[in-house]
Amino acid sequence: MNIKGFKVNFLGDSITEGVGVSDIVSCRYDKRLASMCELEAVYNYGIGGTRLAHQSKPSEKPRYDLCFCGRAYLLDKSADLIVVYGGVNDYIHGDAPFGEIGDTTPATFCGGVYFLMNYLRQNYAGKPVVFMTPARCCYSNVDDLAPSPRANKRPDAKVLIAYVEVIEETAKQFDIPVLDLYHNLGIDPHNPEDCKNLTIDGLHFNDEGHKIIASKLKAFLEAL
Repeated sequence: MNIKGFKVNFLGDSITEGVGVSDIVSCRYDKRLASMCELEAVYNYGIGGTRLAHQSKPSEKPRYDLCFCGRAYLLDKSADLIVVYGGVNDYIHGDAPFGEIGDTTPATFCGGVYFLMNYLRQNYAGKPVVFMTPARCCYSNVDDLAPSPRANKRPDAKVLIAYVEVIEETAKQFDIPVLDLYHNLGIDPHNPEDCKNLTIDGLHFNDEGHKIIASKLKAFLEAL
């Protein structure tokens, strides 16, 4: 797919917002993609700490509770392409139950993924919608190989790959392409060199990490 001249909506969390980069205009992954692909415009809807699913109990920071499903209504309707990059905060500190495939409301993570994909498919008919999965993380006291130990997590909390798989499985129902950053980004914060050279904390990427994300997304879109 040739996206030259496209207007693109980017819906995401702190990574999409640009936490970790030295300069948003030149280094954040959406801005890099805009330059690489000669996009007409990028509309960034990244808010740090946000999750796809609803939060049951209010967070310490109300901004964290502006979930993807609610913010989807605010996306620019003139966009030619929608890119959604999230799920890691649902894994780390979201208190919604994990749920199961077949859920349809944002009360669970599985339902939130379904709700968001269904909404975007209906409201951007004929336009490409793309999801990117969470990448690997080893952040603070959270290791993606185990369920998050945060106190507000539900008993059905899973390892990060389970959240990735829900995104991939649900996307099949809507014929939505998914860029699997968990397996294909090539950055593993468990590796000390990757953590030091490509992230700022094992979760958020630095300038070079955002460059890699942009390159992977560009190649993925061009192959569609």
